[in-house]
Amino acid sequence: MSRGGSFDSSHLPSICPPEFSKPPHKRPPRRRKAPKKSPVKKYEPVNVHHGVAEAGPSNSDTYGPVSPRNEPSLPSSVESPAEENLLEPDNRVCESKNEVGDGSGCGVVIDVMTVLEELQLGAEEPELSSDQFRINDQLQEDELLAMESIYGENVIILDRQRGLRSFEIRIEPKIPDELTITTKLPSSNSKMQTTSTTSTADEFSYSFRVQFVPPIVLTCSFPKSYPSHKPPHFTISVQWLDSLRISSLCSVLDSIWMEQQGQEVMYQWIDWLQSFSLPHLGIHQEILLGPYGVKHTGDRRAVSESVSPDVDIPSLRRYNDEQTLENFLNNLHECCICFSEYPGSDFFRLPCQHFFCRNCIKTYSDLHVSEGTVNKLLCPQSKCGGMVPPGLLKQLLGDEKYERYESLLLQKTLECMSDAVYCPRCEFVCIEDDDNFAQCPKCFFNFCSLCKNARHVGEPCLTPELKLQLLEMRLKSSQISSTQRLAEQNKINELLSEKEIARDAKLCPHCKMAISKTEGCNKMVCGSCGNYFCYLCNKAITGYEHFRDGACELFSQEAIQQWEAQMNMRQTVGRVRAELNLGEAHSCPNCGQRNAKTDNNNHIFCWACQKHYCYLCRKVVKRSSEHYGPKKCKQHTAG
Repeated sequence: MSRGGSFDSSHLPSICPPEFSKPPHKRPPRRRKAPKKSPVKKYEPVNVHHGVAEAGPSNSDTYGPVSPRNEPSLPSSVESPAEENLLEPDNRVCESKNEVGDGSGCGVVIDVMTVLEELQLGAEEPELSSDQFRINDQLQEDELLAMESIYGENVIILDRQRGLRSFEIRIEPKIPDELTITTKLPSSNSKMQTTSTTSTADEFSYSFRVQFVPPIVLTCSFPKSYPSHKPPHFTISVQWLDSLRISSLCSVLDSIWMEQQGQEVMYQWIDWLQSFSLPHLGIHQEILLGPYGVKHTGDRRAVSESVSPDVDIPSLRRYNDEQTLENFLNNLHECCICFSEYPGSDFFRLPCQHFFCRNCIKTYSDLHVSEGTVNKLLCPQSKCGGMVPPGLLKQLLGDEKYERYESLLLQKTLECMSDAVYCPRCEFVCIEDDDNFAQCPKCFFNFCSLCKNARHVGEPCLTPELKLQLLEMRLKSSQISSTQRLAEQNKINELLSEKEIARDAKLCPHCKMAISKTEGCNKMVCGSCGNYFCYLCNKAITGYEHFRDGACELFSQEAIQQWEAQMNMRQTVGRVRAELNLGEAHSCPNCGQRNAKTDNNNHIFCWACQKHYCYLCRKVVKRSSEHYGPKKCKQHTAG
């Protein structure tokens, strides 16, 4: 996988959209004839007036749907006037798309194309012969074609400025796996409670991590004397650097030209900005935004698009989200259920940031809905328990199965409510009172919620045995119709079933579901509501503390003896097999006892220390699903 292919979930949107099928943002196509003085710029702050910044994309389609990340958010208690802009920038359209802030926050607006025209007017062109002019013109055309073939859509050809070739190229600097972006937030008019580190009494440090930063924009025009005599006119625009640091980059480009005057220099400039600009500025793991509120100083070719924290932070995070998503879509990833590799567009992502291939998550959802265990339809990742959004389920299940899902979920929810009962006549949901009586709001039948008979104030409920006798007596009567006789027989069968279930089962104290233990300990988990209870005393519990006081045993003596007998037999079989296959047996990495491989299974269970380990790598295995896989050890091999 390429960098970022391992998919760091903490930088992805969490709820919109649930499927990685349509990237929210695509790089604009290369345009050969952009309108004069209007090169396309993404994420550019605009309309800076009196120190208050307004930001927005150049059109409404530039930004796709993005969602919150699992990163530290900005302090929510900031009461400064710019608080709303800090969390969600303005979406008004830029009036002049080639105008950017100077990074000072002082209301100064810098027009990149105006700066380029000033550089052209201030430069003195030497007199060239017609042959030299044709040679320069041909070299410029060849260099532009070469850059287009190398950098593709990152190169945008602009209209000629004063008859000179002009273009813009977006250069993505090489960064480590992650960068920390830090800025200083003033706290003069805020009551801030945060865990961030304070730098001074009036400032707070806010940091967040990114994998991508907006590109360095190099805008150039070729004078007629380039490359024979003069270098290209250029400006450098960067959103996350101040003008002084950008001026340092301009000086390096000048020095590169001085070292190879008379030659084409664009590729060397672009390569240096891409590979060495960050190390040159001393940026290895962290970028410090700002300073803000400082007038533009340094080289006039250095254009800082940095405006203010309330504009820069949302813009940088949005760009990182979109590029991370696009990078995920363009790479192959391994599904942690089937261990197969698919492109990112074939995955669904849950709000907990875990992602699974389309086939696996659909099969998983269909299985739970078919079996009625909708309360367990959670994130398949081990020990996660995150929810699966209803919108995603509707897309996976279809209309018919989704209706069944909603119906089962409502039923499971009502069963978990201690005061919710069903009417014995129409099966409508009712709420019982403190005396265990309820009235159906649909058929208005008053009944006892314990015995499901008519309301009997001051009289005890009929026991199941007595109720069964009455039903059998009514069944023997010759005065009832065949339909009523069938209904009475069904009631008898239901009472007999409940009697048989009650003999070997316990009712869950939460939802009254009958549960029978087949083996294992006395700590039971209800398959309907998911709550724990003790099988001996039928009390609701949360952990194993209930069994530590000695009132109830975790394992019965009979179960312990049965388990020991099984383990002794397993130990005997394993030991005999190792002795019979002594030449093929190998030592356990935990205790050193010899074990033999069974058939083609590389998952070995040591008969002596009861540890599991891998036959191939000789390492102890805690979870087979995490140890074996397509790019890991094979669980089944011959020999």
